[in-house]
Amino acid sequence: MAGGHLPLAELTGSGRPVLLPSEIECSFLPNVELESEESANFSVRLKSGLLILTTHRLIWLLPNPVPPGSKGFYFPLAAISQIFSSKKSMFASLRLSFQVSVGPNGRVDTESLVRGSRSIPMTVVMRGKGDVDSCDQVLGELEASILRREQEIWESTDKSLHDAFQDLNALMSKAKEMVMLAEKIRLKLLSGSLQAGTANVEEMGSKEEMQDWLLSVGIISPVTKESAGALYHQQLSCQLADFVKFPLERSGGMINLIDIYCLFNRARGTELISPEDLLQACSLWDKLDVPSMLRKFDSRVMVIQNKSYRDEEVFARINTLVTKPDTLRMGISASDAALTLGIAPAMAKEHLLAAESLLCRDLSPDGFRFYVNLFPGIISDELYLVQHHGIYALWNTTVSST
Repeated sequence: MAGGHLPLAELTGSGRPVLLPSEIECSFLPNVELESEESANFSVRLKSGLLILTTHRLIWLLPNPVPPGSKGFYFPLAAISQIFSSKKSMFASLRLSFQVSVGPNGRVDTESLVRGSRSIPMTVVMRGKGDVDSCDQVLGELEASILRREQEIWESTDKSLHDAFQDLNALMSKAKEMVMLAEKIRLKLLSGSLQAGTANVEEMGSKEEMQDWLLSVGIISPVTKESAGALYHQQLSCQLADFVKFPLERSGGMINLIDIYCLFNRARGTELISPEDLLQACSLWDKLDVPSMLRKFDSRVMVIQNKSYRDEEVFARINTLVTKPDTLRMGISASDAALTLGIAPAMAKEHLLAAESLLCRDLSPDGFRFYVNLFPGIISDELYLVQHHGIYALWNTTVSST
């Protein structure tokens, strides 16, 4: 347990860490334990987790699937004062040690370092099949990350002071603008106060515009085979689950797999993935307990949808469409359903084919057309009698009036 001595790392819905601005993941180590030497007011003992090295932090997470509401822990790289080389042995697990600065309050944080601190030895233990090369690689990257982070802090401090003294008014104006923008995005996207029934067109348009901004920004730290190693597909699956949240919300809870492939690769920039990697990442969602899932229709068209998505709701909207006077006579096409459902015609066609117990299909020169299924409303004992109720009576009245 961390005992409140380590700062908490916020996690996404799929169990991945929420990265800081400009933070990039460098390396992953599975089956890792963190242990500290016994101290009066500092004791850390974390068992069998995933260790992630970034450009800003050393993050420890529970292995996937992460229980809902769980938190991770992290060490700021600024708090790590010294690193010792790994201990290699044929009979014991690989060990990597480093010194971490702890404030007088017994917590590891950068603010306490200014008021005075003491160093506590920490040990990283790699259980199971330890890879010496991986451990040495993490050691080298950790040292490089600390040096790079210190250099960035110095450069950032120097630049901030220069800009502040050069034009203090411009700096304050820029900070105010960024705070207002961040507050606007937070209120529109994270608060649940806007209900679909009360939101007007202007509010919905503003929400879609901000979602476009977020999609155009891209993924700052895309998971790669070089950084994740054997955990590549698992971490890619978690990152993909976080990414599809906004596209699914915009498309009504379901989106074509090809569209997600294009959007995801565009957001990753130069770190493109193959279609096989995307399929494998989607196939891991059942094990990771994320809110999205991969679905394959009978026609072999594959889509990504929310687990809360219900076909019955779509069928009810289709039934309302096909029972209108015009559509009772002429039927509907995939394009007609696409306009009503707000989805692509290809996706609308799959919904219409799935609703064939509700609909009847006709192959015309213009393609498929779908009509309301009248057979359930026909009573065999009253076949030759005039019916005054039900869908058959409504269809008979509509057709007779033309």
